[in-house]
Amino acid sequence: MSDSKVELATFGAGCFWCTEAVFQNVKGVSKVVSGYAGGNVKNPTYREICTGLTGHAEVTQITFDPTKVSFEELLEVFWNTHDPTTLNRQGADEGTQYRSVIFYHSDVQRQAAEEYKSQLESSKVYQNPIVTEISPLPDYFPAENYHQNYFDLNPNQSYCQYVVRPKVEKFKKQFHSKLK
Repeated sequence: MSDSKVELATFGAGCFWCTEAVFQNVKGVSKVVSGYAGGNVKNPTYREICTGLTGHAEVTQITFDPTKVSFEELLEVFWNTHDPTTLNRQGADEGTQYRSVIFYHSDVQRQAAEEYKSQLESSKVYQNPIVTEISPLPDYFPAENYHQNYFDLNPNQSYCQYVVRPKVEKFKKQFHSKLK
């Protein structure tokens, strides 16, 4: 990447394998790291967060170049690649660790996220109320190495075949102009 300034965005949209696989394809995104945020345990493990007792969400931390992709464009991808109306659930993945959440890094991001959510609510895009949490980023912990770049490294794994791949294909079709 050049000397341009990069920024971070942190989103929870269900399983981080899905979210990571989507955002890795976005033009202007240089890095996507799966991890955990929003809980009350330092350095949690995957096994711990799966209990639902740590309070963490599975998240992806996205490094992006704002001269190539805006935070608002990342929000557009976020809102359109998961169901923000299901509380603590995405598909068959259920529990607080799968909640829809935007952990903002600045007041500018908070305001953009709140405005985008408000526009979606007022336009009645979704039949049900949006339950996406918008909170300041607390501690962020990268997930174990085997979770990183999961879809690319495990394309034939059944979850990747039946859950991640269709989500990535839908994203690529819907956001063709945003692809790397």
